Amino acid sequence: MATDGKKDPAKVLDRMRVLCSRREYCRGDIMKKLLTALEGDRDQAQRLMDQLISEKYIDDSRYASAYARDKSSIAGWGAVKIRYMLQAKGISQEDISSALADIDDDRASSKLYKLLETKARSLKNDPQKGLKLKRFALSRGYGYDEVSKMVDTILYNENDDSL
Repeated sequence: MATDGKKDPAKVLDRMRVLCSRREYCRGDIMKKLLTALEGDRDQAQRLMDQLISEKYIDDSRYASAYARDKSSIAGWGAVKIRYMLQAKGISQEDISSALADIDDDRASSKLYKLLETKARSLKNDPQKGLKLKRFALSRGYGYDEVSKMVDTILYNENDDSL
């Protein structure tokens, strides 16, 4: 330990290497951890951050791609929400656009359709079913045009099946 009560930068750096080797982190997340560990010493935190970047432990482009892929396929988020969340993490527009381009649109649409079908079943005889389905899908980060068409299709299919 350093004599002034701060953690040893070498130990902090090793800890960050371990964290970054387990999963992807963006610069913003690691900077917060560094500042906490170094008790607010911005200069030292920036030096350690630069070292982690040069050693390829941190790469915002790689992080954005992994984040977009996971949120799209696992959480069922749409591009709008993913873009917003990556912007909030300080990821560049270029990295965000590249990550969103990697998302399989057909797979994302299929995921949305399944989510909407499940939600529609839970809203069985609700007179505001269409509105609630649209609001649900929009909150997941999908575009209005895509959502509207899909909800209309689901409602049409339900009405067709009940005849």
